[in-house]
Amino acid sequence: MSTILYVVVGILIFGVLIAVHELGHFVAAKLCGVRVLEFSIGMGPALWSSDKGETQYSIRLFPIGGYCAMEGEEEESDDPTALNRQGFWKQLIIFAAGALMNLLMGIVLIFLLYAGAKGFYTAEISGFAPEFSQEATGLQEGDELWKINGERVYLRSDLDLLFSLGDGKPFDLVVIRDGEKVTLKNVELTRRTYTAQDGSSYGGYGLYIGDVVPATLAVKLQYTWYNTLDFVRIVRLSLEMLFSGKATMKDISGPVGLVSAITQVGEASETVKEAMENILYLAALIAVNLCVMNLLPIPALDGGRIAFLLIDTVCMALFRRKIPAKYEAYVNMVCLVALLGVMLVVTLHDVYMLF
Repeated sequence: MSTILYVVVGILIFGVLIAVHELGHFVAAKLCGVRVLEFSIGMGPALWSSDKGETQYSIRLFPIGGYCAMEGEEEESDDPTALNRQGFWKQLIIFAAGALMNLLMGIVLIFLLYAGAKGFYTAEISGFAPEFSQEATGLQEGDELWKINGERVYLRSDLDLLFSLGDGKPFDLVVIRDGEKVTLKNVELTRRTYTAQDGSSYGGYGLYIGDVVPATLAVKLQYTWYNTLDFVRIVRLSLEMLFSGKATMKDISGPVGLVSAITQVGEASETVKEAMENILYLAALIAVNLCVMNLLPIPALDGGRIAFLLIDTVCMALFRRKIPAKYEAYVNMVCLVALLGVMLVVTLHDVYMLF
């Protein structure tokens, strides 16, 4: 596949993820009896539109998302089918539905990628490198690494990430030994060159990890959920690194950066099949990322809408009054401008890095 084709695939994937998000809002609004003014796939000038019932359906020029415009979404409306006239639970469902659709899409993509799996690697220790001092750590062959410094080990691939977060300090480990959880404190594990099982040298921690569990349907579902939780944690760790200063704005990717990443993943793959699998895996990560980010309590995002909904509910219970809609609109507008500004900076940086 050519680079241009990978770029097109990347743009379409990003557009589909945003469109699926808006589809979640649309379906939830319809089910809750809220009037949807327009449901659009794509942005920009309309290529096609049709009115069906109370809703205008549109396909627009740029395949970079979509939107679901609802009555009473941006300003107060006396229409009984308006969003602002609905109760707490209906509004909550509608606001959260977009993010939940992204989460569902991520789960479905992961499960599809695992559909043909024959087995899954576990985090069980199958042996130790000759240079490794097993007695000094308290680890034993057959131990399954369960937690590293409080972080759950969902997949074998988690080990390198979680060990790398130790900053060279001793680790607090929880292992499964003979069916029971055993806690090991201040375990000294040093990353250096060890001898692998085949006699070659490798950089690691001296542990041989090698058990495999057969991929039954139940195990596939289990590891699909584990991978989803792993993606959520990646987003959390990324945010923690950003706020702690370990990561900077340069480490954030916008739409251009994500399309570029999808293109690089495709080009680095040896076959078309491998390329599509790797791209779909990255798409699943982005879908879960969109879910988590949209649920953050930031005005102008779905999580911000939910936060205002909770504040309004508390104000009604305590003072019998809601926050005027215009103030929420002001806050959302300011935050939206700020987010667009950040996105512009990130996009310009992504474009700069391409050249």
